[in-house]
Amino acid sequence: MNYKLVAFLLGKLCMTLAGALCIPLLLSFAYGESCWWAFVLSIVLSLVIGKGLDIYGEADAKDTMTFREGVAVTAGTWVLLTWLGGQPFYFAGVLDQVSSFFESISGFTTTGSTTIASLASCPKSILFWRAFTHWMGGIGIVVWFIALLPNLSGSIVHAYNAEVTGAVDDRVLPRIRETTIALVRIYIVFTVVETALLMFAGMNLFDASTHSFSTIGTGGFSNYDDSVVHFHSVPIEGIITLFMLISGGNFALYYAVWRKGLGELWKDTEFKTFWAIVAVTTALITLNLFFKSDISMWESFRYSMFTVASIISTTGFANSDFDLWPTFSKLILIMLMFVGSCAGSTAGGIKVSRICVLWRTSVAEIKHVLHPNVVANVNINGEPLPDGIVTAILRFFFLFMALFALLVLLVAMTGLTATDAISAVACTIGNVGPGFGVIGPTQTFAPLHPFAKLVLCVSMLLGRLELFTLMIMLRPEFWRGTRKW
Repeated sequence: MNYKLVAFLLGKLCMTLAGALCIPLLLSFAYGESCWWAFVLSIVLSLVIGKGLDIYGEADAKDTMTFREGVAVTAGTWVLLTWLGGQPFYFAGVLDQVSSFFESISGFTTTGSTTIASLASCPKSILFWRAFTHWMGGIGIVVWFIALLPNLSGSIVHAYNAEVTGAVDDRVLPRIRETTIALVRIYIVFTVVETALLMFAGMNLFDASTHSFSTIGTGGFSNYDDSVVHFHSVPIEGIITLFMLISGGNFALYYAVWRKGLGELWKDTEFKTFWAIVAVTTALITLNLFFKSDISMWESFRYSMFTVASIISTTGFANSDFDLWPTFSKLILIMLMFVGSCAGSTAGGIKVSRICVLWRTSVAEIKHVLHPNVVANVNINGEPLPDGIVTAILRFFFLFMALFALLVLLVAMTGLTATDAISAVACTIGNVGPGFGVIGPTQTFAPLHPFAKLVLCVSMLLGRLELFTLMIMLRPEFWRGTRKW
């Protein structure tokens, strides 16, 4: 392990975070808020730690990064930067240290679970920073790093691969920096367009920009305790629904569409499956609400469409208290928490691409049992998948469910009921945000035991980095001096 190279890159990332913290600092001055010093202290702390790591690692900064250094940089980035990103909440007196860490991880991993009991008492600069962490973390911290520091993009390819979600390599350009720049541009365009549309629908600039950050980043932090319900606006809900679903798609696919045309969408198995899931689940919940609740068909569709988009995109906005819905509808939402959106999106979950492979693998196995001499391939986008990818997805699914069970047991040790523990882990490892019961859409994670919060922090990181990036660091050989990685 080249610790000096890892330290050098982590130092640069800390100083980049210090630059990002200047934005809410300026807002605190603009709004005349007294919490400006919380951002100053956070900036100073980030700069001091960053400079210290930079000085330590500068001598070996030109070394070539291997897979191990890439994983270490990615995992170290998400742990260190989320801790630093939580310091404004602590210094401003909004949260304690554990809750600040939880809030920051929830922001950067685009989970959207909150430990703030009342948002009404929070300064606007703090609310802006919460939403901005969604936007930075949505596309990936390392991705921003590559975009802003081009000289290092070649050596940080392993960190990029460790952070980007998905079952297969979806890079649409041969060079990683060009890919990164293309994705960042698309990301910014979506954000600007949604902000403009929300302002046209009646939001002020502050609310429009922060909700766009949360939507495009699929995070779900709102400036209000009652989330999107606060606006009582069908146009606003419609705009947010559209962009939640857009953000649940593969951004690399969007770039391919821009280059080659809309036909690329209908060639993509995952994209078609994603929208089919949205359509079917929306219809089922709409009918269930209409027949089991005292609301009209239009209201049933309005609530179901928004909530399905929010859950499957793992955004977590709410336009109704879905914890009060019939059991059938809630079970569908729980399943959507696990499924998530497309690979290469800003969303969490297992990913639709993996679900497609798992389903088609099961079908192929059934065919093989019935007809032992028939070769049943697993095809995605008309092409057979290599056996290695199929095996990797099967291993991922097993590890996902095993870790899910372990995390549920750990959270349940703090006194939560089985239902609440399952809900808490499901909505954090899926990076969804709100769950059911004590952490429902009208509740917060504030009452949870500090140990439960720390366990759920691990759950959020595992969900965002898709298990293996963190898990391989637990093996002793990862830290040994061999250069065979």
